[in-house]
Amino acid sequence: MRPITGCEELGLFSQLPYTLNEELADDLATGRRRPEWMWVALHGERLLARAAWWGRPGDDTPFLLDIFDIDDSSPDRDRVDIGVRLLQTALAEVIPANTRPPEYNRVVPSDWREDDMARHVVEDRMLALERTGSRLLVERLRLEWRPGTPLPTPRQRLAFRPVRGTEEILALMTLVLNGTLDAHSRDDLTRMSAREAAIRHYEDELAHFRSPRDWWRIATLPDGEPVGFVTPARNDYNPVIGYLAVLPEHRGNGYIDEILAEGTRILIAQDVPRIRAATDLGNTPMANAFQRVGYVIFERQITMTWS
Repeated sequence: MRPITGCEELGLFSQLPYTLNEELADDLATGRRRPEWMWVALHGERLLARAAWWGRPGDDTPFLLDIFDIDDSSPDRDRVDIGVRLLQTALAEVIPANTRPPEYNRVVPSDWREDDMARHVVEDRMLALERTGSRLLVERLRLEWRPGTPLPTPRQRLAFRPVRGTEEILALMTLVLNGTLDAHSRDDLTRMSAREAAIRHYEDELAHFRSPRDWWRIATLPDGEPVGFVTPARNDYNPVIGYLAVLPEHRGNGYIDEILAEGTRILIAQDVPRIRAATDLGNTPMANAFQRVGYVIFERQITMTWS
């Protein structure tokens, strides 16, 4: 069990299939991955299991565990045990002592529970992770909008303007945490104040978008009162709806569809090939809004966390 030596071992690391394999070379070249964050369990030249973390260029520690695989074709009943040993060994080397490991994300088919093979793949990995001390945090829906999909006709109830500065978006992010259905936010609120949770979300995600912040929009009533906001953006891989929210006192009025449609129009104006978004499986109002605006569920994501 060891880290790979460098890009020359990507062929070895990619022997196990997963959707992120095609991004590995570019991630290594840009510093989003490092060889010392990419671990393999080998028997001779045979790859039995692998794990890899992702981080932002320049960071000393990774931000996310997003690849963990075992050889699903192996008849070896110990294959889950091998995955556990690899995780334990790699975690001890990659993550500083007395530090909470970063979350684990895995992209899974939208019908993974109905497909026996897909279910076994997901459940084996979850079992291995649970044996290292992690737990399921949330299952998320990953959505996509494609050019040519019609958008709802604007209802003219809201006006939209750019965000006036970091403090304004932080203040609104703090307010929308009241009554939130988002599992990550609810988990944060068990350990920190709403303001601290908003700052963390901003610094971990919004501050790293590669696109202009003047794409972001505040939705207001005709008198200027804020109703909600949306942050259309580009991350390292795709155009995205980064954050979408309605203030607590304005929920239940159908404003979410109008705000999402406006954010989508901002990205359409950039001539993007697609727009990606995600929301928790349990956040039914948000999931329904995305689908009403023309977004389609194309896969899901399992997120596990260490306490």
